[in-house]
Amino acid sequence: MELLKQMCKIQAPAGDEGPMKDFVLNYIKENQSGWKVQPQIIEGEEFQDCIILVFGKPRTAIFAHLDSIGFTVKYNKELVKIGGPRIKHNYVLVGKDSKGEIECEMNVSEGSKKAYYKYDREIDRGTQLVFKSDFRTSDEFVQSCYIDNRLGVYNALKVAETLENGIICFSCYEETGGGAVGYLGKYIYENYQVRQALISDITWVTDGVKHGKGVAISMRDSGIPRRKYLNKILDLAKASKIDFQLEVEDAGGSDGNQLQKSSYPFDWCFVGAPEDNVHTPDEKVHKHDIDCMIKMYQYLMKSL
Repeated sequence: MELLKQMCKIQAPAGDEGPMKDFVLNYIKENQSGWKVQPQIIEGEEFQDCIILVFGKPRTAIFAHLDSIGFTVKYNKELVKIGGPRIKHNYVLVGKDSKGEIECEMNVSEGSKKAYYKYDREIDRGTQLVFKSDFRTSDEFVQSCYIDNRLGVYNALKVAETLENGIICFSCYEETGGGAVGYLGKYIYENYQVRQALISDITWVTDGVKHGKGVAISMRDSGIPRRKYLNKILDLAKASKIDFQLEVEDAGGSDGNQLQKSSYPFDWCFVGAPEDNVHTPDEKVHKHDIDCMIKMYQYLMKSL
């Protein structure tokens, strides 16, 4: 879990994914010599802070977003949400402004439910703050801030070790509604004729999706994948003998929603481990579900 632990410490809220891009790119360059296939690495200013890896003759793409939730310092010590983080008294936030490193606490007003920072000085306007990392493991669980979506990135990097044919897209801006997936989808469709995708992201523990029961395959959330493609994935999942559970929700979304809204005929399906304490410093995932997620992706990328 050391790689996941390192990534959970990186400050990269939506709009400031550069530190995560640099870490992932450096990890790829240092480790790809030990992978089964060395991918073509596609990145640069025309892709902003995204990375595309192309392995062999790809048929399917994995999308994993690099960004996290967080906060932007407004005026009068107020904090503006980046994405949908939970707010609570005494959450510890970290960041950096022109005066140096910052570690402060959150204060939540009783009436307006607005969040403010408590600190011994004024923090520069526009500074981005994130939850302080406190990475914990037990025999069964991993717990930290930003498991969503550092675990999705971790999964993609583990799958990359044995991937022979496929594409991995590390995307940006997912937590604030998307913005990068459209041009990533356009590029891989036009250059590699790839039009089916798996979304490597983290979902919720709910009444119907539990810890320790396997990776969740989402039949729908706020977006609805094409049933023909979904059925194909479900048939493969059953044949794999890997533990999985079915999710049906009416809210939430992912990079899959942005693919569906693009002008390209992408099929997509969300496949990810469920977590508790969503969008807090204490996100919690069962290790068995992580193992099932990696194995399912390895199986699906060979079979789709």
